[in-house]
Amino acid sequence: MQDLKSVALKDFLEYKTLYYDKIDFSIVNNSWEILKKHINLPYVIHIVGTNGKGSTGRFLATYLYRKNYKVLHYSSPHIRHFNERIWLNGKDVSDKDLEYAHKKIQSFLDIKLLEKLTYFEYTTLIALYLSSGFDYVVLEAGLGGEFDATNVVPNNLSLITTIDLDHQSFLGNTIEQIAQTKMRACDNHMIVGYQVHEKVKDVAFEVKEQLKNKRDISIEIVKKFEKFEIKTDYASYLKRNLQLVIEALKYLKIDIDLALFENIKLKGRCEKISSNITVDVGHNPLAATVLANEFKNKKITLIYNSYKDKDYETVLKILKPIIKEIIIIDIEDKRIVDKNNLLEICKNYNIMTKAKLEFDKNEQYLAFGSFLVVERIIEILDFDEK
Repeated sequence: MQDLKSVALKDFLEYKTLYYDKIDFSIVNNSWEILKKHINLPYVIHIVGTNGKGSTGRFLATYLYRKNYKVLHYSSPHIRHFNERIWLNGKDVSDKDLEYAHKKIQSFLDIKLLEKLTYFEYTTLIALYLSSGFDYVVLEAGLGGEFDATNVVPNNLSLITTIDLDHQSFLGNTIEQIAQTKMRACDNHMIVGYQVHEKVKDVAFEVKEQLKNKRDISIEIVKKFEKFEIKTDYASYLKRNLQLVIEALKYLKIDIDLALFENIKLKGRCEKISSNITVDVGHNPLAATVLANEFKNKKITLIYNSYKDKDYETVLKILKPIIKEIIIIDIEDKRIVDKNNLLEICKNYNIMTKAKLEFDKNEQYLAFGSFLVVERIIEILDFDEK
């Protein structure tokens, strides 16, 4: 490999670990200790949870931007372009700004740290560098919380989206364990949004007690979920995320103007990319449950595939009432489940399968299962806004 300190960001990231079996938080922490001397860190809003982090973050960041604050929203993964991960002041980051931050970080960190930082850790540091001097930075955690790269900086406000079973090998085998891992990232004030498991709310207070000798955490539980009069027809589960955002704005003492939430672009979140094609990057039973509710009393053609470590059998069982037929879309990735496994489950549940991907203007389609599924559909349709 050529000298790490001389390669462009795109080439640099190609050598980075994108998926890993364990997390060594010390690497990103040591890197931050060096970088923080060069960064004027904004007010940090940290978003953790299982589902809803991306839409919650974008609702909040867009509202703050429309209120004339300087704001950066960091999320992951991306659908088509890496730039989607860093949204600042109303648009995806430019290649020029990315390269600038990359070169600066290369100049500050020694080669050993640069070699050991993972893909997600390094891109988190780029986002933090680009947020310097802003009013707010909205950080979406990756799969974790306490030892997630986004938790390398102290957070002023933590927003907890819906928590459910996912990434058990990293986070724990029960709802309580997963909630604890995520919530222990909180440093100051925690607002807990909509939950399907009431025990998550109890865990919040348990975490507060566990950490009382280290930090004084205050907790707010969102109890009321209103029906907002917003012209944009967001899916019902997105409106629940919007309620969490409104509670955050109240905490920040920023006045609420519902009109500012209209026409916010939420890529891949129950997004209609044409009159009869909806895409959603969800990939777990919780996401399947909310989509089954959105398409209740309708029949759709499901375009699907899944990572092999996901509970795809439960997902298909949940979606069965709305499925007219299913197309298993081919995706080249070593993490994708064996297609025969999915076909066997469809057979067991009496779900009709279709071999060829074709679009009929008289049929409704839902592409779901992972970011890779949505990316593939958008590639096929050549639907690109960049």
